[in-house]
Amino acid sequence: VQLQASGGGSVQAGGSLRLSCAASGRTFSISHMGWFRQAPGKEREFVAAIGSSGRNTDYAGSVKGRFTISRDNAKNTVYLQMNSLKPEDTAVYYCAAKSRALWNVKDQSTYDYWGQGTQVTVSS
Repeated sequence: VQLQASGGGSVQAGGSLRLSCAASGRTFSISHMGWFRQAPGKEREFVAAIGSSGRNTDYAGSVKGRFTISRDNAKNTVYLQMNSLKPEDTAVYYCAAKSRALWNVKDQSTYDYWGQGTQVTVSS
């Protein structure tokens, strides 16, 4: 499985961006998918995750109410709609996918596949 993230860029605080992550290869093996981010000098952290059917989602407290994760299984793509962006959202955003159906989506070690990352920069 290969994951290709896109949609990053530079915006002012309060703006919006939508990230996309397209999966290719053995996509039938993918279960849950998630987004993580890593700011300069910080560890990579969980942002959001979505279950295989799209019904179940989970968010980090810092983005809840501002970010929305969704997926289109027909297109093998997961999205992250980011609204009301803040300077502290500045980071490289990574999409990830797991093949096992366990809902421990905040644990990075449970993900099997990772995208290359896309930069999001929010200026004040």
